[in-house]
Amino acid sequence: MTGMYLDAASTEPVSEDVIRAMMPFLTEAYANPMSVHSAGKTAAKALEAARASLAADLGARPDDVIFTSGGTESDNLAIKGIAMARIRRMRDAYGESVTPRIIVSSIEHPAVLESARWLERWFGCEVVEIPVDAQAHIDLDALRGELEQGRLDVPSETAKPRNATVLVSAMLANNEVGTVEPVDDIARIAHACGVPLHVDAVQAAGQIPIRMREWDVDAMSLSGHKFGTPKGLGALLLRSRVPIEPLINGGGQERSLRSGTQNVAGAVALAVALRDANTRMRGIQRQLVASRDRLIDAVMRVEPKARLTGDPMRRLPGHASFVFPGLSGEALLVDLDARGIACSSGSACAVGRHEAPGTLLAMGYAEPVAKSAVRMTFREPLAPEQINQIAAAVEESCTSLCAASTVHDASINVQAQLFMSNNG
Repeated sequence: MTGMYLDAASTEPVSEDVIRAMMPFLTEAYANPMSVHSAGKTAAKALEAARASLAADLGARPDDVIFTSGGTESDNLAIKGIAMARIRRMRDAYGESVTPRIIVSSIEHPAVLESARWLERWFGCEVVEIPVDAQAHIDLDALRGELEQGRLDVPSETAKPRNATVLVSAMLANNEVGTVEPVDDIARIAHACGVPLHVDAVQAAGQIPIRMREWDVDAMSLSGHKFGTPKGLGALLLRSRVPIEPLINGGGQERSLRSGTQNVAGAVALAVALRDANTRMRGIQRQLVASRDRLIDAVMRVEPKARLTGDPMRRLPGHASFVFPGLSGEALLVDLDARGIACSSGSACAVGRHEAPGTLLAMGYAEPVAKSAVRMTFREPLAPEQINQIAAAVEESCTSLCAASTVHDASINVQAQLFMSNNG
């Protein structure tokens, strides 16, 4: 059986085009882009060209782009940095009488949730989690209500902060179930209360069109290895209107928000990989959606107990996610891998911890059902024979695991009966 990689949401391979684009800046044009000599200027030109390319593909401006080490750093810089700047402003105006708040959705990535909890521990922030519905859509009415709760009774013409909420953070597309959120609506709701919006677009970049400024988003995170760069590369898009404190201090690179010698080869890789991913996406999106839907139908046909998770329509094009009630997701993943199908249970950041996917719990799934989750993600359309192969592997795995579970349960019953007879 030919193996298939269905874990693109965890990471993608680096393309030959990206490697070729990086090589000159690792071998010949390797100078520090801050140097004033001609070699340094060559590196600086490449850096700024990459910045402009990345911005254009995300509906942003070049000066919005801050290069980072990946999505986790970008989330940390946005959430902690913006919050700290706004907390300082709030305390200058009100002293300690106002408790700052940060609003996140209940399905955010740990990089967002843990950053918010850090603010809670060190700055006394109240962390408010907005619930989601059964398809993982953020409850916009609950968001409005929480923002209203944070309003401060001050005249609008004053320079004082008008809301105790320092930031709203919401993801564009969920990593575990693929649901796409209406971030333009979320931005309007947040801005109506004078609160900036950070969007985690790590799963969405290269998969769906992104228009940062058109949506009026204030800050946006992305990670290169999700669309074909080496790991350890990312960016934070940040509009200049948003006050922010740096987390890394030093020589003042990246608008003094991310000091340290810039990774020119990495910046070039980000630009080339995103341009390639967007071009690919425009060319194959319909076919990708069609094969995704055929895969969903095939899996649910061979395993009637399977249930699709997330929004069946408003979801990432190459993202199919399920629960298999009565089965262990971890056991199913291991069995599928043995049959040549590499997939995952949801967030790669929770692998090995045997935890129920947080998104599914927030959507209302019971923990045993949430632990049966399986996610299949891909970047190229699947051929009919590939879909048949995946469906056959799922059917065989489910049958095998159900049989093993039945034998196990029977064994437990026998042991229980022996115990009762011996101790009766």
